[in-house]
Amino acid sequence: MLSFYKKITAILVTAMMLFVPWTSPQAHTEKAKTGLIIYQNIPEVDVKVNGNKILLRALHVHREGYFTEVTEGLRWKSSNKKVATVDDHGVVTFFGKSGKTFITVTDGMRKDRIAFKVKSAPASKKSGKQNVKVTVVKEKGSRYDIIQKAIDGLTLEEKIGQMLMPDFRNFNGKPVTAMLPEIKELIQKYHIGGVILFRENVVTTEQTAKLVADYQQAAEKFGLLMSIDQEGGIVTRLQSGTNMPGNMALGATRSKELAYKVGHAIGEELYALGINMNLAPVLDVNNNPDNPVIGVRSFGENPELVAELGISYIKGLQDSGIAATAKHFPGHGDTAVDSHLGLPEVPHDRDRLQKVELYPFQKAMEAGVDAIMTAHVTFPKIDDTKVISQKDGTEISLPATLSYKVLTGLMREEMGFDGVIITDAMNMKAISDHFGPVDAAVRAVQAGADIVLMPVGLEEVANGLKKAVQNGDISQERINASVKRILTLKVKRGIFKQETPPDTQEIVNQALRVVGSKEHKQIEAEAAAKSITLVKNDHVLPLQANEVNSLVVVGNTMIESLGEAVRTYVPNATVIQAAAPLDEAQLQKVKEADAVIVGTYTSNVSGRLPSSPQMKMVQQIIANTDAPVIAIGIRNPYDVMSYPNVDAYLAQYGFQQASFQAAADTIFGVNTPTGKLPVTIPSYDGGVLYEYGHGLTY
Repeated sequence: MLSFYKKITAILVTAMMLFVPWTSPQAHTEKAKTGLIIYQNIPEVDVKVNGNKILLRALHVHREGYFTEVTEGLRWKSSNKKVATVDDHGVVTFFGKSGKTFITVTDGMRKDRIAFKVKSAPASKKSGKQNVKVTVVKEKGSRYDIIQKAIDGLTLEEKIGQMLMPDFRNFNGKPVTAMLPEIKELIQKYHIGGVILFRENVVTTEQTAKLVADYQQAAEKFGLLMSIDQEGGIVTRLQSGTNMPGNMALGATRSKELAYKVGHAIGEELYALGINMNLAPVLDVNNNPDNPVIGVRSFGENPELVAELGISYIKGLQDSGIAATAKHFPGHGDTAVDSHLGLPEVPHDRDRLQKVELYPFQKAMEAGVDAIMTAHVTFPKIDDTKVISQKDGTEISLPATLSYKVLTGLMREEMGFDGVIITDAMNMKAISDHFGPVDAAVRAVQAGADIVLMPVGLEEVANGLKKAVQNGDISQERINASVKRILTLKVKRGIFKQETPPDTQEIVNQALRVVGSKEHKQIEAEAAAKSITLVKNDHVLPLQANEVNSLVVVGNTMIESLGEAVRTYVPNATVIQAAAPLDEAQLQKVKEADAVIVGTYTSNVSGRLPSSPQMKMVQQIIANTDAPVIAIGIRNPYDVMSYPNVDAYLAQYGFQQASFQAAADTIFGVNTPTGKLPVTIPSYDGGVLYEYGHGLTY
């Protein structure tokens, strides 16, 4: 009897299925898309028409709330082809005629439109160019409020994933230079919102472009924030890009225009590679000569100079389509401890902090910087909270990264910043020594951080944050606020998951055209040339190459690079690499030379001391020759403190080849020095050797 009922049930189910229309998987996917919108219609997007063209982009909004970019199967149309036309890829071309046109897009089922008003004026006598003003008229309505809809459709796990930015510098002991199945699985399992790349990951232009494209395809619903520390100078990650001289070199040029050009060129190279977020520039005011971690990464010791050049650099980056990140808030410049190794303190009161450390950050916020990175530094006059260190049980001050008073009270409420707050790397000892990985991440989010950079243990931290929300230690509102800021940044910068994988070869070809281009190399050379600061010259420079028969170049670190630059003028120059006092044979070559060029390289206080082997060597050279001795501070301009009686001294602020060449060009009179010291150089007796702003010329 039971089997009879089973048969009847089976017949009925089959009969019912005959009346249910079959739908393909693709049809289900299409039904899941509830809307098609033109990207530029989104309220958060700032639309600018530069020249006579603009690229329109289209997004599908899905039933779950998330959105993806459509690049195929679209038809574009202009309602007034006398005013503008639009091609199959959404590129609108304006013809300079006054009028209005609607640009419409459809995928066959859905459509959207946007309007452009064009107003043209007669050509100016001065430029001879026609003045054309294009005004964008966006469509309005709730359909364009895609960010809040997306947040409403996300699970808690997906929201937390957006707030995590791990590194995959190495995997199983090897540098990650290509996408691995295990990494793709982690990105999808934890719904990761961003990844930071390091020098090990970005070896060649072609390889980097492919890796970044693969990362974006590994993402689930939203595009990834692909970030990197491409500051320029001593923190330059791309191995095949243009090696810009760095911030203190720019500080020496005193040029806003050059800072903009450098930021823009760096941005263009990153954009071509698919990297969309630069963890730069450093806005720390380096007023402590003993700072071991900031130094030449800062524009200088003057808050106004740091703000002025920093904002120009930020505008250059963001105008190229890259999200800029000002760091390290509230200021890492006046420290003598490296937060990678320990927990530094900035003890100053609010008045001093307002005038110095906070000033560049406030100006950057007002100028619309996309993101700000925190400092693992304690500021007891802002937050005097004490916590117990997990390292040794001692009482320590709370670092800014984990401080509600710093991130929410100061940055959000007092200074009015509503962009993305990203922590500095959470694996640095200032944090990892004193706090557990989960405890640190929870504290950072409670404090107001939106993105946890390089969490220690991805699974542990993701689960720990989820648990903290579930038990009420972190509110849903706190998480939603962060996700809103992150998605707003992604929308603003056009960072989307593409429904159709892009043509990798096209991306590679474009990257090869842009990265390390001739135009960028010219900016690099200009910045290097204008940065070289002639600090001292006792009537010995410039040297005349044709009058120098015997030239010796001495030093330890980077000395081959200096020698290579010098040999462009004196091909037979002798290069001596030595870290300690010279031996008799080396000293004899120095004694026989018509001139000696010595390069010193320091990154910390001990290396700069007169008692260090490097500085003893310089003093030995000065004491054993009557020939002019020309010294170059390869990295820190403070090196001259240990050999103030040298005949001539130049500061070059970095070890990129363009800076070595610029220094050599200056020594031989091809480059006229115009750089001004961005910092004061003190003397060891407590006085001042050279004032801020000092700089000689020929």
